[in-house]
Order: sequence, then C-alpha cells, then structure tokens
Amino acid sequence: MELLRIPAAFFGAAARARRAAYDHGVLAVHKVGVPVVCVGNLSTGGTGKTPMSAWVAAELVRRGARPGLLSRGYGATDGTPNEEARLLERLAPGVPHVQDPDRVRGAKALVERGCDAIVLDDGFQHRRLHRDLDLVLVDATRPWGLPAPPDGGEPVCALLPRGLLREPPSSLARAHAVVLTRAAQAGPGAIESLELEIERWAPGVPRARADHRPSRLFDEHGREHPLAMLAGREVDLVSGIGNPEAFELTVAALGARVRTHRSFPDHHAYVRADVDGLGRDAVPLVTTGKDAVKLAALGARFVAVDVAIAITAGAGVLDALLDALPLRAGTHG
Repeated sequence: MELLRIPAAFFGAAARARRAAYDHGVLAVHKVGVPVVCVGNLSTGGTGKTPMSAWVAAELVRRGARPGLLSRGYGATDGTPNEEARLLERLAPGVPHVQDPDRVRGAKALVERGCDAIVLDDGFQHRRLHRDLDLVLVDATRPWGLPAPPDGGEPVCALLPRGLLREPPSSLARAHAVVLTRAAQAGPGAIESLELEIERWAPGVPRARADHRPSRLFDEHGREHPLAMLAGREVDLVSGIGNPEAFELTVAALGARVRTHRSFPDHHAYVRADVDGLGRDAVPLVTTGKDAVKLAALGARFVAVDVAIAITAGAGVLDALLDALPLRAGTHG
C-alpha cells in the first residue's frame, strides 16, 4: 500500500490543479437554463447515489417540476442502458433519463425533452456542468471508501490509487449539504465521530442523515413479493456493488440469515459460473436491484432487493435547499 503514496500524490496534484482551474474561471462552466441538482460523493465506492437521485427527483416532482435524470452511463454500449439506468426506471418511474459521458450535452438533451430541472447522478467531480445545488453523500459505514482493516485500525483515507478517494475530504467544503448515508448501520458513536470530522473538513456546511431501507422484493420475472418472505430464512447472496457489507446488513435487517455471500467488484460483468452453486437446497439466491438485470440475462433464479432513501435527520435542511432552487414560476407546490 505504501508504494502507492507517490502515484496518489500525483493524482492529488492533478485534482487540485483542475479544481483551481474551475475556481478561477480558467476552465469554462456551462449553464443549460434550468436548475441542476448534483448528487455526488468523494469516493469510487457505492454511497447510495442512485436511490438518493431518485429521492431528489421525487421531491422535485412534488414541487411541480418536470425533472430529468442525467448520468454518465458507465458500461453502457451501443445505446443500451446499463444496470443503473434499469434501476432508476424502477426507483423513479416516468422520469426521463439520459446517459451521456458529456454531461453538458446530456443536460441539453433533457431540456429539449421538456425537463425544467435536472438531477445529476454522480457528478460532483464533473464541474463543467453548472449546478445550483451540490448534495455530497458520505457512507457512514465507509466514510472514505475503504472498510476498516480486520485488526480494528483506522481505514485508509487516501486518494486513488492508494485509497478510493477521487478528491480529498477538504472538497466537502464545496458542497451545499453533506448527507451521511447508511447512518443506522454505523451506530450513534461512529456517526457522532464522523460528524465532528466532517465539520473540521467543511465547517458550517449543513448535514443530513439517511438510511437505506428495503422498498421491494422481486424475482427474475419481475414479480413482486412481500418483504417478509425472507424473514427467518437462510439465503445465499451475490452482489457486484461498491459496498457489499452494507447489502448484507440490509438483507439481515429483513430477518434473513446469510449462508454465503459471493461479492464481486462494482459493475461486474457476470457469467454463469459466478452463481454456480448458489441458491441450492431450497435456499433463495438474493441479489441487489442493481445486479438483477445482469443475473436475469443469465437465466438465473433469484430474489432482488430494491432500496429507497429515508431521510432520518436534517430533512428541513434539504427541504429548504430544494425550495430555494430557481424553478420556473408556478412549479413550487
């Protein structure tokens, strides 16, 4: 790990230079004529940006806006939606979604489709597109991307490639609000310590807390099942996400007992061998809502868990920030 200090230092220098270029107007920032809400984070791991983006879109709809969702489309090819696009179709039904690595071009496409607000999923580092509101998520169970080591020491807080940070924690000062996700899974002591640390990095930036809560279960055919169906049952898990431990805790919260958890890197391209041996002996194979599309394509049998964001503290802060957006006349409800 220590051999990576030098490349991490170069990465940090490049990130600081790019940040300064935007701060001083050397690099251009483009407006598209409608308010943009960015849901981002600092690390490469999963912090819950997709369900949070769906939550923001629902809040904008509640205020009378016609939002559109904008994402990079990692892994999408030939115009085929990736797994995150399919997930957003379920979490934010009826909300237009454009995937485009060129966020400015993608934002303009949404405006052309009649959207009067844009929710930018995972765009905190993409400063070329002007945003009116930056919500930055910090996973309370893995604040800086990496889990704590088995010996109980402090997790590494470092830039890529030594750690998982795309920007240093000091960049939180650029946020309009910091949302601590998976707060309940971290425990009150850990949350209070993290709050103090974030206050040191970003003094005065308002904070909120959120939990990931199971919202629905569905099988490989898209049929819904009651959340209680897993209570008291032994299950096998398979996942390809940024925080597999959090998924395991989510399934355990449904009352299931995890027999096996086979985890893969985020955006994993599944093959049939990845699930061989799982889900036997009448034990259900359980996966994430994000992985469901890929497993269905393999013909696997499974139950998938979709999660939704629940704001547990600081809801008034987020309401005030969303209410302050320059939405067009008549869109505030």
